[in-house]
Amino acid sequence: MELNKSTVKASSDISLVKYWGKKDEILRLPENGSISIKLEGLDTITTVEFIPELSADELSIEGEIIDSTSIELKRVIKHLDKIRALAKEQNISNSNQFAKVVSENSFPRSTGLSSSGSGMAALTFAATKAIGLDLNEKELSILSRQASGTACRCALGGFVEWLDGETSETSYSKTIFDQKYWDIRDIVAVVDFGKKKISSTEGHTLAGSSIFFEARQKNIKQKIEDTKKFIEKKDFSSLGSLIEAECLEFHSILLTSQPPMVLWYPGTLQIIHEVQKMRAEGIECYFTINTGFNVHVLTLPEFEEKVQNRLDSLDLVKKTLTAKVGGKPEYLEDHLF
Repeated sequence: MELNKSTVKASSDISLVKYWGKKDEILRLPENGSISIKLEGLDTITTVEFIPELSADELSIEGEIIDSTSIELKRVIKHLDKIRALAKEQNISNSNQFAKVVSENSFPRSTGLSSSGSGMAALTFAATKAIGLDLNEKELSILSRQASGTACRCALGGFVEWLDGETSETSYSKTIFDQKYWDIRDIVAVVDFGKKKISSTEGHTLAGSSIFFEARQKNIKQKIEDTKKFIEKKDFSSLGSLIEAECLEFHSILLTSQPPMVLWYPGTLQIIHEVQKMRAEGIECYFTINTGFNVHVLTLPEFEEKVQNRLDSLDLVKKTLTAKVGGKPEYLEDHLF
């Protein structure tokens, strides 16, 4: 692998029990823990190279050079600064160099499909490797969290639990069941390719303004324990019922925040109704939705084709994407530049 240069592929995830609200904005410590499934097929590939001749960090996503005034580039620079500071502490020679970052996604970004999670996890893994840091799994999860909360989970593989923690050192993710433990399929129904009107970062600051937020927090630990139990038993019906109820509870928080976050589109509701209809016909599948409008539909391999065909037939669905349970981020030999 080339000196100062590294390429990493990291998968997105779908949260079964979602985190909402932060007890520490700077460190991105969540108000509650969460459980997710990594998604092979919804991937970000990122190449990072530290170059002595550069006078500033550069970022390109999907072939588009990101403007220096954009929030995306500012977030990347802030994270690279953290990584450079760590390298400086260890007296690594290139800790004062700027980086060129090129990134590509296999799925639409900023649409509620956790592209910031896979993107920031890929950036963390690639940049630390390129600059010469040797971090373990827990350290990479903690560092990824400081760029994007979801990236804390995307730094791991399989079925992942993010521990909320009271300090930076105690808030990290761990794999609770590996990639091959249970073959669950995720079909993402895309109703719009546009960006969300309200970012998740902004939404987290509104969480406590919902009249339902306190009640949610009282029950979240038991919900996490039940989720782990259903996964361990491979009880898909119980897991599916839980994640649908969790999704609707989560969005009730968004809808009752001040100001409210109304993220669903007509196509979102069309998919929910279709999932309920399929289940009534014996096609087992369950919906969940992150902070966005596109819908994840979880099912088992024997129902995957039927579910995808039904979702594809809906007039408000523009595209479907399929994913299996994914693994941890991986280093690639082929670079994007």
